[in-house]
Amino acid sequence: MSAESVPNACDVLVVGAGPAGSACARTLAAAGHAVLLVDQHAFPRDKVCGDGLIPDAHAALRRLGVYDEVMALAQPVRHVRCVAPRGGFVDVPGTLAVLPRKVLDHVLVRNAERAGARLLAPLRFEAPLEEGGRVVGARFRAGDALHEIRARWVVIATGAVPQALIAAGMCERRTPSGVALRGYVKHEGMVERLPQLQMVWHPKLAGGYGWIFPAPGGHFNIGAGLTGSHIQQRDGRHKMQDVNLRQMFDAFCEVFAPARELMEGGTLQGELKGAPLRCSLIGATWSRPGLLVTGEAAGSTYAFSGEGIGKAMETGLLAAEAVIATPADDAAVRARYEAALTGLAPKFSLYEKAAHVNHRPWLADLVIWRARKSPRILRRMSGVLEETQNPGRLLSWRGITKLMLE
Repeated sequence: MSAESVPNACDVLVVGAGPAGSACARTLAAAGHAVLLVDQHAFPRDKVCGDGLIPDAHAALRRLGVYDEVMALAQPVRHVRCVAPRGGFVDVPGTLAVLPRKVLDHVLVRNAERAGARLLAPLRFEAPLEEGGRVVGARFRAGDALHEIRARWVVIATGAVPQALIAAGMCERRTPSGVALRGYVKHEGMVERLPQLQMVWHPKLAGGYGWIFPAPGGHFNIGAGLTGSHIQQRDGRHKMQDVNLRQMFDAFCEVFAPARELMEGGTLQGELKGAPLRCSLIGATWSRPGLLVTGEAAGSTYAFSGEGIGKAMETGLLAAEAVIATPADDAAVRARYEAALTGLAPKFSLYEKAAHVNHRPWLADLVIWRARKSPRILRRMSGVLEETQNPGRLLSWRGITKLMLE
């Protein structure tokens, strides 16, 4: 990228062109703001993710006007198959699809560009520009060249890796909430056998779960990961729970026959890749004068399921709406945005509490056993997926106790 091609000013500078950043940039540009959308990678680019589009993602895609374009490329799915340690399972109906992030993120970036945002990539965020205690832009690096871009607002949407948050003075916890490892496998012979999103709990996967998600073209996204894997020490700091993700992935293939068959009979596309997760709207300061933090950088992933695409877009939309409402009033923008995230926080808290099932896989046996016998409980599980049902009523200790009485 030549120095001449990098503008030196804009209204809003969005750093990170994933779902949150692209949703934010598109909404701001459509409202008439001059928006620069910056990413450290040229597009299309890969992103480690489960690739599942659950109902909140569908809703956000509709708001962004890109739902039909995404669904034309995605693999539609009707159920999540929840598999318990003893092998029992239940198929939970839902509004679902799978699309690799390399494709999805490119669609979202193009959508932002169509609305008038300008993509600058690859540019690596170095630090914010500050004057009088307010962020007034950011400094970027492209190779050996440095670029300074001034902006009325800067939005950090750089995902779970904390370096940008640290540089911007917004990181409250460097340790991620979880970690995951995934790969793509092509296996045409298993397409009819694995039409659902498969989520598997087992003692050898304690602290998380394994998954197989059917993707377009006879491909499968297969992985394993931990949620809530940080440990708070006596000094208040956090460290990662000791985990070897490759061993966890191998254990998943050992205990779940379809995973083993997929890896043994299919063709691995590329390599297995790992990534951190930031969950439950915890770990980052949400705003400071001139700057907002959104998406997974702000912790927009659910701790229970590790799903975060929909909520990333939703928080990006909230950031854009706050700026659009009163762009010249720092206090009003920050108050509006932080109030919106605070409004989402109770829901994240409920999914944080539900995540204890990941650490006690035997509870999955109980819930799935009861759901197989009770259409009412199955409807509740579907409601958790659709976000119309409080997961605490089903997956809290109190909720699980009530299962035994229904």
